[in-house]
Amino acid sequence: MTPPRPEPRPDSDTADCGTGCPVARAARVLDGKWTTLIVRELLPGPQRFAVLLRGIGEVSPRLLTARLRLLEAEGVVRRTVLPTQPPGTEYALTAHGQQLYDVIRAMAAFGTAAQQRDAEQALEARRQAEAAARTPARPRQVHRLR
Repeated sequence: MTPPRPEPRPDSDTADCGTGCPVARAARVLDGKWTTLIVRELLPGPQRFAVLLRGIGEVSPRLLTARLRLLEAEGVVRRTVLPTQPPGTEYALTAHGQQLYDVIRAMAAFGTAAQQRDAEQALEARRQAEAAARTPARPRQVHRLR
């Protein structure tokens, strides 16, 4: 059974979104598998491309470049070419991008709660399996033919 959806608060921005929903607009900015992880990596401060690549993990350099370009176009990330040999590139969140701090923090809290819930469910499943293993099996009933 699905729990009922809570009614929006009358003072919330989501009470009557219509076509200009701010949540949908934010979701378009954060869309994509690696986007929130890129923002997470940039929250402490500017990072070079290679550091971002290592910090995120499994993302390919090509996809990371594409996501960074999209975030730059949205005004979330600022790209700076460093005057080094060979030239390096550094990425930083803009003031607009820094506004995502609370979003990422809320996602981290949600993720932590989900991990705890997963661990509790796994523990309960393990306990049930152990209890089932300790319970002796019922003897088979033999039906005799007359």
